[in-house]
Amino acid sequence: MTTTEPKAGPASELATRTWKQALADRTDPTLVAEIDAYETQLELKRLGRIDDRLFAETRLRRGVYGQRYDNGQRHDGVASRTLPYPSGELTKGPHTMWDAPGMVRIKIPFGAVDAEQLDLLADLAEEVSDGILHVTTRQDIQLHFVHIDDTPDLMRRLAAAGITTREACGNSVRNVTACPLSGVCSDEAFDVSPYARALAYHLLGHKDAQDFGRKFKIAFSGCQGHACGLASMHDLGLVARVREVDGEVRRGFRFLVGGGLGAVPHQAKVLSEFIPEQDLLPTAQAICRIFARLGEKKNRARARIKFLVAKLGIEELRRLVAEELSTMPEDERWTAYLEELEMPEEASRQGAPLPPDTRSDEFERWRAHNAIAQRQPGYAVVTVALPLGDLTSPQARALADVARRYNRGHLRFTVEQNLVLRYVAEADLEDLHRDLERAHLAAPEAGTLVDVTACPGTDTCKLGISSSRGLAAELRRRIQETGFLHDEAVGGLRIKISGCFNSCGQHHVADLGFYGVSRKHDGRTVPHFQVVLGGQWQNNAGSYGLATVAVPSKRIPEVVRRLTAAYVEGRELGEGFKDFARRTGKAKLRELIDDLTVLPSYAEDRTLFSDWGDPREYTIGDLGVGECAGEVVPVVEFGLQASERKVFEAQIELDEGSPEQASRQAYEAMLQAAKALARSEDLDLPDDADSVVRAFEQRFVETGRFNDPFAGAKFANYLLAAHAEALEAANGANGAPASDGSNGFDPEYAHRRIEEAQLFIEAAHACYSRMSAT
Repeated sequence: MTTTEPKAGPASELATRTWKQALADRTDPTLVAEIDAYETQLELKRLGRIDDRLFAETRLRRGVYGQRYDNGQRHDGVASRTLPYPSGELTKGPHTMWDAPGMVRIKIPFGAVDAEQLDLLADLAEEVSDGILHVTTRQDIQLHFVHIDDTPDLMRRLAAAGITTREACGNSVRNVTACPLSGVCSDEAFDVSPYARALAYHLLGHKDAQDFGRKFKIAFSGCQGHACGLASMHDLGLVARVREVDGEVRRGFRFLVGGGLGAVPHQAKVLSEFIPEQDLLPTAQAICRIFARLGEKKNRARARIKFLVAKLGIEELRRLVAEELSTMPEDERWTAYLEELEMPEEASRQGAPLPPDTRSDEFERWRAHNAIAQRQPGYAVVTVALPLGDLTSPQARALADVARRYNRGHLRFTVEQNLVLRYVAEADLEDLHRDLERAHLAAPEAGTLVDVTACPGTDTCKLGISSSRGLAAELRRRIQETGFLHDEAVGGLRIKISGCFNSCGQHHVADLGFYGVSRKHDGRTVPHFQVVLGGQWQNNAGSYGLATVAVPSKRIPEVVRRLTAAYVEGRELGEGFKDFARRTGKAKLRELIDDLTVLPSYAEDRTLFSDWGDPREYTIGDLGVGECAGEVVPVVEFGLQASERKVFEAQIELDEGSPEQASRQAYEAMLQAAKALARSEDLDLPDDADSVVRAFEQRFVETGRFNDPFAGAKFANYLLAAHAEALEAANGANGAPASDGSNGFDPEYAHRRIEEAQLFIEAAHACYSRMSAT
């Protein structure tokens, strides 16, 4: 097993503590406490003291995700990953997070990282993963083949650098995405970056966003026409707008709610054409509260907010949002960030045009698609194309150095699995190109037909049916060989591939979309892809395509060749592919490829019975249960589990000779359990101990709902007595009868308090069970 601790010689316990403390000193104390709590939960899981269902959602909310291993050993030089652990039993399932490595997803709000953060990600990829940073279609970074024992220290190192994995997976608000050109695009209303940052951190860990039935995705766009933000396909899409009010230009957002892809895509509905900037955070928070309260919890297939919007109707949702806003407690964070909208300076020198010198064909080919002029004169935005979204650790370090040299160390990941450098002086483009060539990062044709988007598919995803990465690699190779890119209309098309119907590769909004399926033939299973036509990438994912026909995986390159050839020959002047497909008709387009659906026998052609990059005969027997989000766990269960963790920590404090701290931890454990129950009925309950105890006493003790059938109100009195003692201690009185009289606490007293806390927590569980049964 690897370790994330820096290798600076033999690591004694003291050295480990010193290393962790050094990180803690540079980290938000809240994050330190959360990661320490997560590490304790790992230990409790090993001891069998946490339910599997609860722990799965717990680790998912920390970005720790199970992965697949049936294709883990496939290696064709392009489309697969080399497993950094001995093969052996890892290629045979099933696995748990304890006997096989998994994946860690790292949140990068609006895709922005600096050079130092990228260096750290490169180090972590080498130390605990397979040396590859994978860029996702949500501007996240994923590290695969990470052992769960390495995750707490990985999180600590990330947190010290201002990066978190919290709520990167699970039934939570996922990474907030935004157009990577925000601030430099000539068509935008204004730079949405600071707004995306503010909303991302406002909702991160927010109590109003902890009780969802499924995940919740948010995206920002600076304009309506381009595709960079993809606002229309999100649970919450925000498009920048300006209005003149009393002679003054005001900023705001077009609010779109209820979009989503997945198996059944929905276009987002317009909640409001203009919501002022000062209402951005409270309105988004109100929507989260409504989703948490009214969204589906039992039927996961209908638990996204798109189904709630469809059920309620947009008019009723508007009414509910207005009602929610009128009752929500004020929060100073709603507008505080508006005083700090400036983003870091990215320009390293004055913008200057490219000198008219003789330049190489390779440079001009790269410049044609990978460098575009930005709004600020003399500067260019450079796209670094990352085939399959993969970036090796050495390449990441090279990019960090390039960014330091050309734009003060600022980089942004994109939803097309690439990376952009902004504020590059046009005069520096040739030098930048040479630097990228040395790092093998100067692939041309970014944002063209060859720049295929693909989800992990069968390489690592438990839901993968067909090899999306294998197909993407093959399409890249063939498109580069055919010369299709010489036709401008074809060169600008988008291909997007998902390994299953869940649309992680965003196949619904591509010109040519594909998602993995399987078919039975000749007694065997054959990998196929559904061909999806009619999607539109522009206009913030303006329309969704529909599946036309399923074609064997090995014949998809021929599908691309035929459909793009038909487009070249039959399109009208200025006609996009979506309009061409509509005018031609899907029946005629299907006729072009129908013969490709006819399968020979296994004896006639065995190649169709295996998938791209995998010589083995295809099977779907290794499919597992997907972990895009865990089972729905009510927020009260998380609170009760947290109380169990605290009382466990109290035992550790007692064992280590700290009875005073042990007693306080036991009291806090009871407070946590009481708060979990009370919060289930009052989401806005304040966090202070007095408010929690008062609410618990009024709602559960005075009503008799907490009373144990055998012990009556005895267990409730454990908390009330401990709280009274805490108040006395805070007022200068000694509230703990100690035998030695030294500090008011002794081991016997602490032991008794821990026992009381455990009984109180058990009674809280019983109370919750009775509540759930009614």
